[in-house]
Amino acid sequence: MSERIAFITGHLAEPRLRRVLTQMGETPFTWEIRNAGVKVAALMTVPILLRRLGALEGVDRAVLPGRFRGDLEELARHFKVPFERGPDEVKDLPQHFGRAGGRPDLSRHDCRIFAEIVEAPALTVEAILARAAFLRGEGADVIDLGGLPGTPFPHLEEAVQALVAAGHEVSVDSGDLEELRRGARAGASFLLSLTEESLHLAEESAAVPVLVPVRHGDMASLLRACAAMERRGRPYLADPVLDPIHMGFTASVVRYHEFRRAMPGAEMLMGVGNLTELTDADTTGITMTLMGMVSELAIRNVLVVQVSPHCRRAVRETDRARRILFAAREEGALPQGFDASLLCLRDRRPFPNSSQEIAENAAQVADRNFRIEVSEDGIHVYNRDIHRTGADPFQLYPHLGVEADGAHAFYLGVELARAQVAHELGKRYAQDSMLEWGCAVDRVSEDGTRFAAAGTTLQDRKRGQES
Repeated sequence: MSERIAFITGHLAEPRLRRVLTQMGETPFTWEIRNAGVKVAALMTVPILLRRLGALEGVDRAVLPGRFRGDLEELARHFKVPFERGPDEVKDLPQHFGRAGGRPDLSRHDCRIFAEIVEAPALTVEAILARAAFLRGEGADVIDLGGLPGTPFPHLEEAVQALVAAGHEVSVDSGDLEELRRGARAGASFLLSLTEESLHLAEESAAVPVLVPVRHGDMASLLRACAAMERRGRPYLADPVLDPIHMGFTASVVRYHEFRRAMPGAEMLMGVGNLTELTDADTTGITMTLMGMVSELAIRNVLVVQVSPHCRRAVRETDRARRILFAAREEGALPQGFDASLLCLRDRRPFPNSSQEIAENAAQVADRNFRIEVSEDGIHVYNRDIHRTGADPFQLYPHLGVEADGAHAFYLGVELARAQVAHELGKRYAQDSMLEWGCAVDRVSEDGTRFAAAGTTLQDRKRGQES
């Protein structure tokens, strides 16, 4: 017997909801619509539902609009039926129920993030600890202490020991072999970077070396170094080194592929900063592309830096990318439809309703409260008296009649500005909600926790912190 789902809505959304559910055709569940007796579904409250909803006999679960902010547990206890939030937009119901009726599991990944503190010698131990705590919160697994050429690092040992005591795994990244030796003795787990000419340092400690070519692009030397470590039965990470664009980028990509073919079982690392830091382009797309290579080549370690202001979310973006790609690979699927965290500037379906559908909705409005929606042809502002469409809020303002109502004018100004940005960029707009910028910005959840992800639940985020 198939599951029966009750979709809870209000007067204005009911026709649209019914049309979308009908168009879904055959589904693994049967459905019914319950009208809670309010005009705007998002304004439903727990007391209203307790008074007006009635018994939910024969229902296996109830789905509320995504913008409902009431206590689902209280509703479940009262009606003896599980309650959940659906998508914010009715038109997204098919996608919401697409992947086996549930959200993808983004708690898992198989790639370790090294986050480099490039200016470590210039920071105090306290500042290094604070920076490390921030980076771990962004998704880092290993804190990499970068050495600066010609800059003394007298407190290196103290910094490594303090980080280890705080529960961090640590790597030391330096071209100075003595700094690497000091870091290993202090308790660092990884050393970046050794070549076949400095392999003797790997014999002095249990730290895992990251191996690179002796000379730029010298793959033969890298392969020899890896073979030497394998003969000794010692672990290592191999990094063929990614180059910047116009400085050998394409050839360096080929090197990673060639290395993997030559040594299928070797553990590898890719440093992505030469592309993210040295390219004037938004980092989300660059990060996802590089992490796609990482996923295909089974590279289980990446070194990330976020020095340039335009790379300020590089670790966070890498963390989301590794989880999305892991989930997609497990399903044998393309990396789309799992999570919207890296769709920061544009959305796949920015305009859920056409101008005709908005007009049909506007025709049902019987009060003077302004509604704002965005479609392909512009911003729609409507109430019982008017329905205006335009691309520029200044075109709309003279028709709203709020010159003598400062508070209302301010509110409409804010909302119309958001709507204009959404229309110009191709983003989803929802009245009374902030625009979603994916993992590019922070949000505050209902329990006060700061987070940065679009399309994920608090449960997803907690699971990710535990994994």
